[in-house]
Amino acid sequence: MKQILCYGDSNTWGLIPGTTERYPWGVRWTSLLQEKLRDRDVCILEEGLCGRTSVFEDNFRENRNGLKTLPLILQTHAPIDAAILMLGTNDCKTLYRASAWMIGKGISLCIDALKQDISAENILLISPLLLGKDVWKPEKDPEFDAASVQTSGKLREVLRKVAQTQGVHFLAASDIVEPSTVDDEHMTAEGHAIFAQVIYEKLDEINIV
Repeated sequence: MKQILCYGDSNTWGLIPGTTERYPWGVRWTSLLQEKLRDRDVCILEEGLCGRTSVFEDNFRENRNGLKTLPLILQTHAPIDAAILMLGTNDCKTLYRASAWMIGKGISLCIDALKQDISAENILLISPLLLGKDVWKPEKDPEFDAASVQTSGKLREVLRKVAQTQGVHFLAASDIVEPSTVDDEHMTAEGHAIFAQVIYEKLDEINIV
């Protein structure tokens, strides 16, 4: 059976906007992708974590540095045939004060780690959703600010260049779905369904499945 790692943050975990709860199986995009691939002898490895960054340490939550935890996850699930990487949203938080360029460097390091076990042609890098313009408001997520929104808007092109340099496939989530207006950060249930279908078609197009 082929194993595909989905490595990301809360939008891979399936956070329901405005809550701390998770969309159930059959709603979150990783589970929908698994169901679409049920006849292809493929196992989707759901490895999303709320707050995960590319390389930054969260002073308030442990184990959020994606680069540090990635080798352990690769060993846990070995052998892994392909990977979908979608990080960068949490890197935009005011805590890190990272530019889009710095975030791209961090994600490039994550790709380097993936390439220790997975060939480049079997890696799909996805730039994240755009943060909504009001995401930083107190009733939404004050870990961000207006500058975070601007940085988020630059990630698509920065990560496209990272993918080209690394020789991996690329897709922009911001071309597919928008975040819920509830929190300006996370996908709606409808968004998860749309996203899963596009990912399924992309994996088929690039011959990963």
